[in-house]
Amino acid sequence: MFHAKNEQSGIVISYLLAIGFILAMVLAADVLNDAEIILPEIAAMAIALWAYREKGWVRQPEKIFIAPSATAIIGFAINFLDITYIAKLILALVLMAVFLRIIRSNFAPSLATGVLPIVTNATHFSFLAAIFITTFLLMLGVILFKLNKGVPRDAPVKYKYMAVFLVIHLIWIGVAVAAGYPHMAVIPPITVVVYESLQMPMYMAKMALKQTAVLTLSATIGTLLYLNIDSWVLVAALDMAIVYVLLRVFAARIPAAYAFPLLPYVFPAESVPQLPYAAAVVSAALFGMVLLYRYYENARLVERTA
Repeated sequence: MFHAKNEQSGIVISYLLAIGFILAMVLAADVLNDAEIILPEIAAMAIALWAYREKGWVRQPEKIFIAPSATAIIGFAINFLDITYIAKLILALVLMAVFLRIIRSNFAPSLATGVLPIVTNATHFSFLAAIFITTFLLMLGVILFKLNKGVPRDAPVKYKYMAVFLVIHLIWIGVAVAAGYPHMAVIPPITVVVYESLQMPMYMAKMALKQTAVLTLSATIGTLLYLNIDSWVLVAALDMAIVYVLLRVFAARIPAAYAFPLLPYVFPAESVPQLPYAAAVVSAALFGMVLLYRYYENARLVERTA
């Protein structure tokens, strides 16, 4: 019982540290009046690394810093190219896939930090500085507190899922552009969850529905609070508290739900009111395609073993 109480206390402290880290990031952006310092995916990483201690994310601590920082540089550099928005997104997705293959990493948050500078049109080097500092501190926390203790460094990486991930996103980008909604082509937190869903041992319709509901609600919460309360730090604190309760209600562990409420801080102002609708549509479409692929994959497996 004493051990259980200590473990529970440790979890509470981990959550408080992770949320405190997120609020410190928002406070720094508020004080410096620089929204590019607010990195939604860092919120997801803080929760997943320090509170959830996701095995796949803490397995190789150095890549917590290396992978997101490198993909952020890729996306930031691409954003300055004189090509269309959609071309930038496609180029970033392909280059990130190649980079992750080269370093043999499955670190999904890197996909979000790579497309974020394009989606938000980040042009100040404070964006990169914020990425470097926050990912380094998150890595340091994992190392110092040995949050990866007992987790094997090596695990098989199924690279075929990166190809599937790219195909799914290219299909959706084509649909979004054809429908006249290019701003819905890529939404960073959903991109991460799509890749992780492809890696899951089992993926069923119930999971797809739960992910869609949680991400849509977290986007709605974040948008409503951001549009109605004139305090960045207060809004972020309320966001984190409500999302925590939301995930408890759904009995889900979806770190991206903590990232979504921070998107209104960095999205173009004209796109913020549409964020909840975009979250619902993009989630349903992409998770639906993941579900179809997994059904197809399972059917092929049954055929081979028959």
